[in-house]
Amino acid sequence: MSYPSPARRPKPAVDAARISGGIKLLVALVGLMWVSEIVDTALNGALDRYGIVARDPEGLVGIVTSPFLHLGFGHLISNTLPLVTLGALIAISGAVRLLSVTAIVAVIGGIGTWLISPPHTITIGASGLVFGYAAYLIARGVFNRRIGQVLIGVVVVLVWGSALLGGLLPQDGISWQGHLFGAIAGVMAAWFLTDERRQVS
Repeated sequence: MSYPSPARRPKPAVDAARISGGIKLLVALVGLMWVSEIVDTALNGALDRYGIVARDPEGLVGIVTSPFLHLGFGHLISNTLPLVTLGALIAISGAVRLLSVTAIVAVIGGIGTWLISPPHTITIGASGLVFGYAAYLIARGVFNRRIGQVLIGVVVVLVWGSALLGGLLPQDGISWQGHLFGAIAGVMAAWFLTDERRQVS
């Protein structure tokens, strides 16, 4: 006796749409950074005051705006390559995942930066997101216990490990606070977004 075969969902098409959505969001985020820097350059750096101003209540707006502001195109270019590379590894899980990680890293990392940076200093740049993305990718496989994700984390450590550690050392003009709290926020994002936690009803 024959039975009708169960309907199969077009998984490859669904995966392709999910990946496409994630990549489009990443392109939009990076594109907004470049547009912001073009406008900021035309305004002689007037937008930079909207970064995270430490210990100043008005400076809290920088938690949202600071990742899109940079101190010139050299600063922006140095952040763009790792941001795109690491972001793409997250974006293949979809736009919702990329947006979730970005929001968690920006908010938690931004609050930490606002709290412990020297008073009234202004922090701008996407390096906090870079550190957050890297830490997320490194920690994700540990929390999910997936060998493929663990291997991606190992590659991230091998390629960017020394740069990440160097970015945590105090340096003039470099916000190690933003790097540190971005990394902490990335680990928190990996924990909060683990497969097991998302499956709990």
